[in-house]
Amino acid sequence: MTSAGIRSGRHPHPHPEGAEHARPAGAGMSAGEAAACQAAVVLDRLGSSMAGLSSDEAARRLARFGSNAVRTHHAQPLRILRRQFRSAVLVLLAVTAVISFFLGQRADTVVIGVILLASVGLGFLNEYRAERATDALHSQLRHSATVLRGGMPVKVDVTRLLPGDVVRVALGEVVPADLRLLTSNGLQCEENVLTGESLPADKGVDPVPSGSALGDLASCAFMGTVVRAGSGTGVVVATGAHAEFGRIATGLGERQPETDFQVGLRRFSVLLLQVAVTLTVLIFVINLLLHRPLLESLLFSLAIAVGITPQLLPAVVSTSLAIGSKELAKRRVLVKRLVCIEDLGDMDVLVTDKTGTLTDGRIAFLAALDPAGGRSDRVLQLGLLATETDPAQSGARATGGNPLDAALWAADGTDAVAGCLRLGLLPFDHDRQMTSTVVRTADGTELLVVKGAPEQVLARCIAVPPQAAGLLQQQFTAGSRVVAVASRPAAGTTVPTPADERDLMLAGFLVFLDRPKASAGASLQRLAELGIEVKLCTGDNPVVAEKVCADLGLASGGTLTGADLIGMDDEALAAAARTTTIFARVSPEQKARLITLLRRRGRAVGFLGDGVNDALALHAADVGVSVDTATDVAKDAADVVLLEKDLGVLADGVTEGRRIFANTIKYVLMGTSSNFGNMFSAAAASAVLPFLPMLPSQILLNNLLYDAGQLTIPTDRVDREQLHAPSHWDIGFIRRFMVFFGPISSLFDFLTFAVLLGVFRAGPELFRAGWFVESLATQTLVIFVIRTRRSPFTRSRPSRPLMLGAGATVAVGAALVMSPLAHLLGFAHLPVVLLITLAAMVIAYLVLIELAKRIFYAEREGRVPHVRTRGARHRIQRRAARFSQGAPLRS
Repeated sequence: MTSAGIRSGRHPHPHPEGAEHARPAGAGMSAGEAAACQAAVVLDRLGSSMAGLSSDEAARRLARFGSNAVRTHHAQPLRILRRQFRSAVLVLLAVTAVISFFLGQRADTVVIGVILLASVGLGFLNEYRAERATDALHSQLRHSATVLRGGMPVKVDVTRLLPGDVVRVALGEVVPADLRLLTSNGLQCEENVLTGESLPADKGVDPVPSGSALGDLASCAFMGTVVRAGSGTGVVVATGAHAEFGRIATGLGERQPETDFQVGLRRFSVLLLQVAVTLTVLIFVINLLLHRPLLESLLFSLAIAVGITPQLLPAVVSTSLAIGSKELAKRRVLVKRLVCIEDLGDMDVLVTDKTGTLTDGRIAFLAALDPAGGRSDRVLQLGLLATETDPAQSGARATGGNPLDAALWAADGTDAVAGCLRLGLLPFDHDRQMTSTVVRTADGTELLVVKGAPEQVLARCIAVPPQAAGLLQQQFTAGSRVVAVASRPAAGTTVPTPADERDLMLAGFLVFLDRPKASAGASLQRLAELGIEVKLCTGDNPVVAEKVCADLGLASGGTLTGADLIGMDDEALAAAARTTTIFARVSPEQKARLITLLRRRGRAVGFLGDGVNDALALHAADVGVSVDTATDVAKDAADVVLLEKDLGVLADGVTEGRRIFANTIKYVLMGTSSNFGNMFSAAAASAVLPFLPMLPSQILLNNLLYDAGQLTIPTDRVDREQLHAPSHWDIGFIRRFMVFFGPISSLFDFLTFAVLLGVFRAGPELFRAGWFVESLATQTLVIFVIRTRRSPFTRSRPSRPLMLGAGATVAVGAALVMSPLAHLLGFAHLPVVLLITLAAMVIAYLVLIELAKRIFYAEREGRVPHVRTRGARHRIQRRAARFSQGAPLRS
């Protein structure tokens, strides 16, 4: 649909019935209200004109109305602090502290209070750091819009748009605010995010009846929708939370859908909760059957529950993610949500476009050829006339971001189109793959000129010269990009439509070259070493795509075109996609279908794209990756934004994601092995000893020291083999690890009990002191064994902070039982001989764990990781969450 725009900023028509009259100029209005008015009336009521606002007026309105954002994205300390007290573990600690205080157990109260403050403080500090890191990422992701200020086009950050601003929108852009359209040139917008309609909506400038439904407001373009075809200008009528999308987004609130990593954490927490509840109930019942005091039994049971719960797991995760985000930023990789770092490392298939990724992205115009292969100035002239830049404005090079058109203008100048006048334009879209224009040449001839993909243009031509096919194949084989140009008399047509693109005469071809990127071959090799299979998905010709892959050493498993995909059902395409490397001449919908089918095969799929035609695939992927120079719609759809379009940069991001996941799993495996074993030992000992094996305050102190020492895990080194393949959450593996290693820890605890009671004749205080030191040492130092599948220290060195943290934890624990505070804490001083004996037992324990580790992994060498599948509801939530990171929604 193409409509002429209004030609003046004032209009004498009265306001429609029911409209507000008292609203001051510039106060904004609803989209429904604006759609029912003539465009000139809307400008009048907004205190604006076709030339837009002046810079001074824009500054005044910005101070009055604020930014064009639904929500701000700034770290809020008080809100973060409140969130810390929602933890069930902290509630459990607080209840235990209160009960201890009223029972007169002041030492227990002090210890629990310290743990509570430490947990809240560490959680707040790490979450605040993570929020600040997210702020820093958002500050680097900017969207801009072309706005008329005083009649001059300028680039403005979309958060600074105001009611009354006149904005230009074009193919591939996200509409930055609710607009009442002033001009429309074949404008179509995808509005499914608002209306649910799958087909693009035609847009024009004519008013619609008052009270029309949202999907019928054809004279408005809405915030958050995507320009699928054409271009236009519109005046901003509503911004931020007052826009239609803003109202919906505000109602949805802040909650984000879970990533795969968060799902794994939640499942792990459920597993620990089941174990903790079982042990707590069992211990409480056993102590009651042994006729021990009710409250003492309750406190001991609660302490066991707290002891088996890794309270600092969120702190460890957020510390890892905060460190990882800084490292990625140094490598020019930005993540919109910190938890997406884990999903980046999870990727094992990458589907990427070609231009700028495998090639330099600097497209150079080589030649204009007639169908026989000779140089042709006529083909060049027609090609320039069929760009989206008006020949009359060619000096401005306003090419709408089309790199082929930009290369064409840069190579020629304006002499070839001197004296030509454009009468009408049908812009490029991804379905037709063509641009059509009606022009009047210098000699007065009116022509319809069509320029686009050779397959599409030649299909609409009559009497194609036989040598044209050979010329095309020759250029494709050389790796050139080719655009066909055809024309016919306009025959009275002024504004072309798709139906006019017929009966054409082939004029010739425009030849461009985008050379393979020098660094791409090495980057592809790095991705292969990381276990990532690379597939190419492009709108270019299949022969060109195959040439680029061959030049870069990317082995091809076959090629499929968009025409091939049309005839394949999902099952056939899913089977073919396992081996096929190149997908050429594919539509946006076909890209998304391919991604969806690869994910159904259990693959973790990343997609790298930067155009409007990539948005659907970016939404469909597990990890959507775009670049800072991409279209706004692509950046909004992506999880990760690269500041440099280079596969080597992406490989850095994958490596960092895997390093973070590996270090998180180290903490998890510790908490489900030695920690679980020690708590099980406490439960068993309480059933056979005449006294509690450890007081509740001692259990909690042990847990506090242990957890504090593990905050250095995020700094640890990761073995190379852990980075060469994606790792996935596998709760079954974690459960097997716990069942295998937990009893070994308990075995040494029972051996410690035997030594304390049988050799040293320990009473309650000495027994508790000895086991406190042994249990703290075993569950802390075991990290050096289970952190790697290699031999510890000799073939896999831990980081210095980890060694210092673990050593300090054990030293503090031993010093406490030897200090004057020992009696206050319920301990007796340990004899030196007993300390030496315990040290020998700890060493023996670590040696046994090392032997058991080798047996455990040898038996499970061929085990397949757990595969996750996600439902439609999750995909919808994920898409909405991705869009909500866009600048029109946040400031």
